[in-house]
Amino acid sequence: MDAQYYGAVSIGTPPQSFLVVFDTGSSNLWIPSAKCSFLQIPCDLHQKYRSVDSSTYKALGDPFAIQYGSGALSGFLSQDTVTWAGLEIKDQVFAEATKEPGIAFLFSKFDGILGMGWDTISVNGVKPPFYNAVEQGLVAENVFSFWLNRDAAAGGDGAGGEIVLGGVDPNHFVGEHTWLNVTREGYWQIAMDDVKLGGVSVGQCDRKGCAAIVDTGTSLLAGPTKVVEALNKRIGAKSVLGEECRIMIDQYGDELLHDLAEFSATDMCTSVGLCGPSSETKTSTGRRRGELDGRARLGERWRRGRDAIVLGSDAAPIEGAAVCQACVYAVDYAKSLLTQNATESIILDEFKSVCDLIPISGGEAAVDCDAVSKMPDVEFVLGGRPFKLTPDQYVLKVDAGQGGPAQCISGFMGLDIPPPAGPLWILGDVFIGPYHSVFDYDNARVGLADAA
Repeated sequence: MDAQYYGAVSIGTPPQSFLVVFDTGSSNLWIPSAKCSFLQIPCDLHQKYRSVDSSTYKALGDPFAIQYGSGALSGFLSQDTVTWAGLEIKDQVFAEATKEPGIAFLFSKFDGILGMGWDTISVNGVKPPFYNAVEQGLVAENVFSFWLNRDAAAGGDGAGGEIVLGGVDPNHFVGEHTWLNVTREGYWQIAMDDVKLGGVSVGQCDRKGCAAIVDTGTSLLAGPTKVVEALNKRIGAKSVLGEECRIMIDQYGDELLHDLAEFSATDMCTSVGLCGPSSETKTSTGRRRGELDGRARLGERWRRGRDAIVLGSDAAPIEGAAVCQACVYAVDYAKSLLTQNATESIILDEFKSVCDLIPISGGEAAVDCDAVSKMPDVEFVLGGRPFKLTPDQYVLKVDAGQGGPAQCISGFMGLDIPPPAGPLWILGDVFIGPYHSVFDYDNARVGLADAA
């Protein structure tokens, strides 16, 4: 799926090798420590740094923690020689991770992360490795560049891409770079003029433009939830969980009809994760079937609530109590159909409408592989130039394995970053892949050109 780009570094004397993500969205280097707890399975499944085996190791011991979506990664700081692309960086401070949260690190092919953002966002004020490489005179220019191979299998040697420290490789771009000034030195943040779908603006960026960061450490392309939700709907994307929900209804229809008569709407919605302790609904869900609203009245009430959520209007949030309430409306409506002796297929079809409530922006969104060629282009206008993504570039094909059919996943993901940092678009590898990118510290700018 081209979801992870990583390369080799070594730490210590003699060198201990690790695979790390070169991440322009963070600024620290961390790798798993041999001192992690035996209960830390992600740590146990990866290469671990053993300070006792390095003659150039210096103990620091300061506590370290960095926040990810799956939780806080923590450990302590150490110092040693880091060898990166043949450059021997002396006295580099890095973190030994002793706690790695979530399944993201459990199944990753990389061991750690090497941050290439600005030092202003470095945890504990640690100087990033590239800064030290520049100060130690190891690179010719204060610049680095990326080429990501989006079709490594067809690339002859299977190379996943190339990172050049201190310059650019002219073999991997054509034409001129469009240069974009960094608007905030932390992430590689730039101004974005517009986002267009099929040549039409989505209306997200006003006259001041949108804020975006160019982030090699993010696999997908993320943006404000409401905009991405609408964009995914335009390309026909559906929640992967939603599709699994429909399959479950087809398989267990008889049991669901039995449950419909026995359990309240809230209980049923809670069982599929659309209601929970924090969700509230004013709908009475404990009524007997004979006390339910009439079909027309309840159906109208349910559909009004469902439309507000599925279409993402301002009348109701996509998550939380509104989703719970809409689910309850749907199940109540299905209950009313049951009292009117509607056919099983009609009732189960109404049940399937509950599957549509599962937000596609909150997880993977699947698209029809056969429809990819008919989908519109998406353009991100930067520095007055439209950077186009074709459907083949923004739809990721996932190998199902064991001879099964490939699954197609939208490369767009909803992510709401609150002020003052957000709202923010994250131009991850889905965007970066078709383009050659240059990160220039001295001139505080990012360059983008067509990749070759």
